[in-house]
Amino acid sequence: MFTRAVSRLSRKRPPSEINDSDGKPGSSQQTLKGTSRWTTSLENLLEDPEGVKRFREFLKKEFSEENVLFWLACEEFKKTQDKKQMQEKAKEIYMTFLSSKASCQVNVEGQSRLNETILEVPHPLMFQKLQDQIFNLMKYDSYSRFLKSDIFLKHKRAEEQEENSSEAQSVAKRASRIYNT
Repeated sequence: MFTRAVSRLSRKRPPSEINDSDGKPGSSQQTLKGTSRWTTSLENLLEDPEGVKRFREFLKKEFSEENVLFWLACEEFKKTQDKKQMQEKAKEIYMTFLSSKASCQVNVEGQSRLNETILEVPHPLMFQKLQDQIFNLMKYDSYSRFLKSDIFLKHKRAEEQEENSSEAQSVAKRASRIYNT
């Protein structure tokens, strides 16, 4: 069940526009795509399914993929409406990431660990403090290394080559239209 939720999250479409405080689309954010957008913030990286995929690939090599998996599971958990389903997901998150016997245990401060009894009365923000800790760990540690990693740099180069190739094709098409008319 958890892996399906992560898969659904990884395929989730990012917001089509980011609005500035005046409610109009942000011009700088609107034109940035892919790796260029990922470099602006960890938030932007995590909104992009391809960004999540590449970041997970990097974290797996660093033996810390559980951090992004926990963060994604918490994001999915917050959207849960049904109380019974929320209780099941809360227990699943606890057993997978937070329990002392967890298979993918995340490294959170001891006093922040949840007591298993809280799982009986779950609420959408019950993991928020822990999720924030993990987000900050990723933001100030893993994210900056990711931006310097081979995984990121290779993807960025491939993206640039694809962009240059499509620009060259566009120029060639425009030129052929001009000379063939």
